Amino acid sequence: VQLQASGGGLVQAGGSLRLSCTASRRTASNNGVGWFRQAPGKERELVSAIGYRGGSTYYNDSVKGRFTISRDNGKNTVYLQMNSLKPEDTAVYYCAISRYSSVTSYREGYQYWGQGTQVTVSS
Repeated sequence: VQLQASGGGLVQAGGSLRLSCTASRRTASNNGVGWFRQAPGKERELVSAIGYRGGSTYYNDSVKGRFTISRDNGKNTVYLQMNSLKPEDTAVYYCAISRYSSVTSYREGYQYWGQGTQVTVSS
């Protein structure tokens, strides 16, 4: 399975971006999906995750109330709507497909990774 992440860019603090992650195979619709991010010098962290039906979600405390994850299984695509962006949200964002159908909150639970998309938030 190949993943294509897109939608990153440069935005001012308070602005919004929507990231998209499209899978090459429909079978990915049976799996949970997560968005991770990695800032320079920091470990990769889970930002948000969604179960295969889209009804269950997880958010890192740092993004709760600002980010929304959703999915369109008909398009094999998962979205991350990011509002009220802060400079500390600056990172490379990666999407990944879980080994499981449910929300997966740990990195080792993911088996396929996209190439990453850069998000830069200026102050």
